[in-house]
Amino acid sequence: MSTTSKIKILYTIPNFDTAGSGKVVYDLVKGLDTSKFDVAIACTHNRGGFFKTVEALGHPIYIFDTKTNYRPYVSLLKRLRPISKFYKAHHFDIVHSWQWSNDWTEALAARLVGKKWIYTKKAMGFNKHWKIKSYLANFIVTINDEMTQYFPNKKSQKLIPLGIDTDYYNAANFEKKESRFFEIITVANLVPVKGIEVLIRAIAHLKDQSIRLSVLGDNANDYGASIKALCEELKVEDQVIFLGKQLDVRPYIANSDLYVIPTLDQGRKEGMPMALVEAMSMGIPILGSNITGINFVLKAFEGLLFPAGDFKVLAEKIRHNQKLSVSERHNLGKQLRVYCVKEFAMHKFIEAHEELYTKLITKS
Repeated sequence: MSTTSKIKILYTIPNFDTAGSGKVVYDLVKGLDTSKFDVAIACTHNRGGFFKTVEALGHPIYIFDTKTNYRPYVSLLKRLRPISKFYKAHHFDIVHSWQWSNDWTEALAARLVGKKWIYTKKAMGFNKHWKIKSYLANFIVTINDEMTQYFPNKKSQKLIPLGIDTDYYNAANFEKKESRFFEIITVANLVPVKGIEVLIRAIAHLKDQSIRLSVLGDNANDYGASIKALCEELKVEDQVIFLGKQLDVRPYIANSDLYVIPTLDQGRKEGMPMALVEAMSMGIPILGSNITGINFVLKAFEGLLFPAGDFKVLAEKIRHNQKLSVSERHNLGKQLRVYCVKEFAMHKFIEAHEELYTKLITKS
């Protein structure tokens, strides 16, 4: 343990360009008991609007890459030395990795100098490098129930679903504006796996000019251009609004009647999509593709799931929601929020991590 009585923790994360898991790390750092834990962060750059928010917490932030190429192996130990020295010089007790990749070099660097290294498994991929990473880890945190199957012989693991600040994501903080449209929203950076075209086709299939869709997320790429072209092809360009990336999505969600998270491929798997949990906490009705991760979040609401890629079933479910009365939609949203507060509230997430960190160090 470090020379102080506090447990010293370093969080490593690629960057804070977007909220996503960066917002979860922010809330975790913000919520830890400062009388027991001394926290620092390492990331690769300081770009992005959200970095300033993280910086305002006042904890040390090191612009330092804790990973290195594992090849060529012959020179790996030499390249690991600066990372190991960094961990040792700052007397970290625990390095908690929020890296999205299967890179295992930061784990090896930590183990070489006797530091506890844990990681949160955010993505569903699993190959030989993930196996090496998992073998080197002192502990693994999983975020949905299917992930635990990746580690059948790993006793040092625990399911801790990502937490959300349900006070921050609360529609009661916003006044809903009147609209003559049935407002649908989806939040995702536009990449092919997100399957936004499924939602676009569902809207076109309904042939209803009273439906409007807002798409929040970075669309400045080829896929974004193809989705806009599809809107024109299907003659729904007047019904679909591309709002780009927004640092604060809450006002847009609060003014919506339905949140949809579509995916194109039934075989795709998500970790735990926080955009979905944010909408859930905001208390609006939701529809989601029936894939891993999404169905974990909505496991108590199976009727809100639809087969991935099936725009006709999605269209039927949109129509059903549209026909609900305002009070019925409000009641459904309230049920979703109550469930979110019960299962994914930030205080539970923080308490689980404080308990984990303490056990890791006291067992040393």
